[in-house]
Amino acid sequence: MDEQTQIELEAAAFRTLRDHLMTQRTDVQNIDMMNLAGFCRNCLSRWYQEAANARGIEMSKDEAREIFYGMTMAEWKANYQTDANAEQQAAFKTAFDENVTKKS
Repeated sequence: MDEQTQIELEAAAFRTLRDHLMTQRTDVQNIDMMNLAGFCRNCLSRWYQEAANARGIEMSKDEAREIFYGMTMAEWKANYQTDANAEQQAAFKTAFDENVTKKS
């Protein structure tokens, strides 16, 4: 497979993941994704923003998040986010420390 085809396939798979999380699995909470997989929609949007900024494309955190939520963060929270229980919050602290803080 040539490099351009690989890039296009990876981009298509990435868009499918984004769309799946945005439209088909709005029930999946970010905190659960982070606790189980070590990343969430916010991580995906941050990676996207960092890639854009590295290429000289100005993109804010909020702009990047809208790409992964299909709406503003405030709208997403109002429509889909549920309150996390104490167990989820404790697991999130560990997952965040292991997957975000240590990599920064």
